[in-house]
This record gives sequence, C-alpha cells and structure tokens, in this order.
Amino acid sequence: MRRPVPLWLMRQAGRYLPEYRALRARAGSFLDLCYDPALAVEASLQPLGRFPLDGAILFSDILVVPQALGVKLWFEEGEGPRLEAVRKGDALPVFDDKRQGRQLAPVYEAMERVVSAVPAGVTVLGFAGAPWTLATYMVEGGRSRAFSEVKGWVGRDPEGFARLIGTLENAVAAHLVAQLDAGADAVQIFDSWAGALPAGALGRWCIAPIRRIVAGVKAAHPQAPVIAYVRGVGQRCESVAEEAGADAVSVDSTVPPTWAAEQLQTRCTVQGNLDPAALVTGGEVLRQAASGILEALGHGPFVFNLGEGVLPRTPPAHVAELCDLVHGWPGGAER
Repeated sequence: MRRPVPLWLMRQAGRYLPEYRALRARAGSFLDLCYDPALAVEASLQPLGRFPLDGAILFSDILVVPQALGVKLWFEEGEGPRLEAVRKGDALPVFDDKRQGRQLAPVYEAMERVVSAVPAGVTVLGFAGAPWTLATYMVEGGRSRAFSEVKGWVGRDPEGFARLIGTLENAVAAHLVAQLDAGADAVQIFDSWAGALPAGALGRWCIAPIRRIVAGVKAAHPQAPVIAYVRGVGQRCESVAEEAGADAVSVDSTVPPTWAAEQLQTRCTVQGNLDPAALVTGGEVLRQAASGILEALGHGPFVFNLGEGVLPRTPPAHVAELCDLVHGWPGGAER
C-alpha cells in the first residue's frame, strides 16, 4: 500500500496570506507577534486553516536566540533584522540556560498551545538557526551580501570566533530541546548562510556545530527527528548527510533531485526542494516542477517542501494547487 508524500512549506505562515498581514498589523511589530503566545499560535495555525498541510511550524524567528544571549535586536520596515554588532575584541555573549529559558518562555508556551490545537496527524515542528548563520547576523549587525566582517574575524582570530560558535551551539541546542519538551514532534536547524563559507571551512563552521547540536538534542530526545537545512552548498550537502547526524537533510532548489535521490536518500530522509518561483507562477510550470521532484524523490524517504521560503507574492490558490498535486500523486513509498 502506498502512502501520500508528506508536505509542509518553509515560511508557510507569512505575508502571502492576507490573514497574516492583518494579524501582523494587529500585533504592532514583528517581535511582538513572535513573543505573544496567542498571536504566534494564530499565525502558526493560519496555513492549516486554508491548506491540507502535514506539518505546522511554530511561528517565531531564528534571531530570538541571539536576543536571549543579550544581543540587542530590532526590525526595521523594509530593511529586516538589525542587531547591535558583536565584533572581534568585544566581550562575547554568555549562555545562561535559565536566563534563556525565561526570555523565551513565551515561545515555549506558544509551542504547547500549537501542539494542543493542531488536527490529528499533523506534525508540529520547532526550529532554530545554526551557529554559523546566527553568527553572521550578530557580527555583521544584520543581513549581509559580502560577509566581510564575519569572514575577517574567522581569518584573523579563528579561536576567538570558535568561542562564539561554541556559545551559540549551547544556546541553539537548549532552544531546540525546550521546544521538544513543549511537545514539538521534530525540529529543523537552518543554516541559511552556509553558502558563504568556502569549501574548506564548511566542516568546521557549519557541519561540526550542527553535529554537536544534534547530539545534544538526541541526548534529551533520542527519537525526535532533526532536519538540517544547509542552503547554498550544492552537492557539498552530501557531507552534511554523512557527517551532521541529522535524520533528514533539506536541500535548496539548486540541488538536482535525481542527484539527491542517488547520493542523499540512501543515507537519510530528503526534504525539498521546489523553487519558490514555480509556486508563484503556478499552472503548468508548477505541475512540471513538482512532478519532476516527486518522480525523483517520492519513492523513498521524502518530505515535499520548497528549496527556500514561500515568497510574499505567492497566490494562495497556487499553494492549494500544490497540495492537491502532491497528495494526489500516485507514487509514494510503501507503508
């Protein structure tokens, strides 16, 4: 007997939904939305009210972890996140499990409420940013294209930078464990800026920290699935599958699905990797792209997702179309 391919979408709660935009306006600010459990639950559940998705992801942000470490964080309209930059020579943030637990208590309360509210059979996912990605935001003071400050620190003082990464490892592991303690079924680690690392540095600053985080999570929750999303590394994600210890590897849209089936799916579950632009376009473009991914990956351990997050200009009707296509696909692994 065949089972349908499971489906959820990164950023499935977001600006493409008019009800989210109304909620965001009501919240007052993005961070207010993240830290108000009632509003965060509402945002988390909005996509499930429209679409038959198999996963609900807690509405939050990866940068709540640096903020819990004492780094000043704010969001500017049209510019995204801004942080008080941490630079070489500054006093490094210090991880304090109890302080982080108090700071992020509203996030864990929201998780408990989401777990209680989702329909039966829907997987609840928690998440966190990976240390390298969090460090780039902290050192650059926000988003960056060149990553010159963080790369400069790595080059001039790798041991000092390693201490920052170690602090983030502890904070991220604790954050993921707390979400699982609150009832999450699985967690995902986002290394969105891993592609900024040269090939020789991927192991030290991306894969090894994720491996240590996964080990910490598994020590507390041995059966909880952990997904590693390492964007922009192409076929180097084979090393992620081999060395990070995650149960699943989520691949971006640049990774050929046939290659992922041959090189990754024999080692772990694969998640991905529809181009979000195809979801914006819809129609035959969407059908062909999704069908190609399903044919390549749908016969093995697989979760259908995007290669990146849902784009704000995505028509909700196209998400409904994708759900019908994926759940109606006649293949799928044996139950």
